[in-house]
Amino acid sequence: MNATYTPLEFRLLNDWQRGFPLVPAPFAALAQELGSDEATVLAAFAGMATAGVVSRVGAVFAPRSIGASTLAALSAPHARLEEIAALVSARPEVNHNYEREHRYNLWFVATAASEDALACALAAIERDTGCAVISLPLVEEFHIDLGFDLGGGGKVHLGGGAASRREPAPAERRLIAALQPGLEFVPRPFARLAAKAAMSESEVLAHLAAWLAEGLVKRFGVVVRHRELGYTANAMVAFDVPDAEVGAVGARLAAEPGVTLCYRRRRHLPEWSGNLFCMVHGRSRADVEPVIERLCRVAGHRCEVLFSTRRFKQRGAHYFDAREAA
Repeated sequence: MNATYTPLEFRLLNDWQRGFPLVPAPFAALAQELGSDEATVLAAFAGMATAGVVSRVGAVFAPRSIGASTLAALSAPHARLEEIAALVSARPEVNHNYEREHRYNLWFVATAASEDALACALAAIERDTGCAVISLPLVEEFHIDLGFDLGGGGKVHLGGGAASRREPAPAERRLIAALQPGLEFVPRPFARLAAKAAMSESEVLAHLAAWLAEGLVKRFGVVVRHRELGYTANAMVAFDVPDAEVGAVGARLAAEPGVTLCYRRRRHLPEWSGNLFCMVHGRSRADVEPVIERLCRVAGHRCEVLFSTRRFKQRGAHYFDAREAA
């Protein structure tokens, strides 16, 4: 455990990345579980959010279940990198934006309400930056955002297949838009959320429980920021795997210790041939590099390693305009 955090803070960060109580007073429920009190739990969350350790407390939607999203990259001239990164980060569709060690040196994730809206956003980025964008939409997930174990207990595996993609009803759109920034750290956060979404607290809780049961939401809980927790070495490993083998190789890599994300993405030929991606996080390159070497042996195919060097933006995905919430 990082000595910076109290035992209570560590439990809140580590134990409630999924299974967050869907009850009217969730922070009081956490306090009872942890032998504390509601005010102390609220203060701990607020402090960790201010410090940047907690990105938000909320829903992580299943890939391809709502809206549209993609991983995209561009090659920015070094002298203009910060300017171009600022232009990319300013787009409301962009939720992650990193500099990585590669000819394609700026990598970002974009989400939107529809494929057309996403295409328009990428076209606007090309126009504003003067740089060609490659788009690598997700095809198949093998290990996607199930939380980040801070105790070294191994990766988390949840059962169930991928959620079917569907168009949210108007009331659901309002709730998703209101939920995107995360819960407020108040005694009745779901009541506050309900007011923004123009529904009752009980309706909000029922929707969230149904989304989890349906698989629309992968997990509901604390979303942490790795860098602020000391995991400053972040490597994206991209493999070029024959299409006939990618399912088997992806399943093997997803089961390997040290892999925090693993997914198949569509190639962008001829510029980008990689179709299988893994993310590895560690406290230093010395921690991460042996993991990457092992993954390359397991995969048995050509790969490229892209360490991140700067984070320009990180927040939760925004599928719908916040103005849809009251």
